[in-house]
Amino acid sequence: MNEADSISRRDFLTRLGVLAALGAGYPAAALAQLRVNALATAAPDWLDTDPWKTLAAVQEHLFPASEDAPGASDIGAIVYLRNTLENPNADGADREFIFNGVGWLDDLAHEQYKQPFTALDEPMRETLLRQIEDSRAGRRWLSKLLTWILEALLADPVYGGNPNGIGWKWLEHQPGFPTPPANKTWHRLAVARDGRKA
Repeated sequence: MNEADSISRRDFLTRLGVLAALGAGYPAAALAQLRVNALATAAPDWLDTDPWKTLAAVQEHLFPASEDAPGASDIGAIVYLRNTLENPNADGADREFIFNGVGWLDDLAHEQYKQPFTALDEPMRETLLRQIEDSRAGRRWLSKLLTWILEALLADPVYGGNPNGIGWKWLEHQPGFPTPPANKTWHRLAVARDGRKA
């Protein structure tokens, strides 16, 4: 993704407002039940380690839940991101860039607050992310994370995000049929096409 393709946090939040308006008719009680169902799945062990722990905290800050809208954790954004970055056809440069961004963010958090990003309160996190946003690399890093959050919200659950179609239900979206089975996801088909093991 080049600079022209990036999306600013302001543009993202504007677009998110449009999505929220579309999903405003979804009952809060139904959304609460979807959250309970999504949280019933035990958190994976890898979520307690970095870079994933920090990335999950950043995602939740960028896409927080509200009473009538799912947040990053509700939509499985971190699982989607991990599946995206760890699959055999992932762009190694993207993976390195995202992981390096976690290092930059934590370095800045230690420099300013003597704590890792995950230990900071919301105002401190906002301050750091605004500072990150001021640099070209930081804008690109946040833009990539925001893009993958939206993908997690809208993609088929087989890819790891949008558990039980929570994003679709919130937006009152009817997905196309048939949905892909696990052995027919895009990265498995690409691996099969290239003659490698999935």
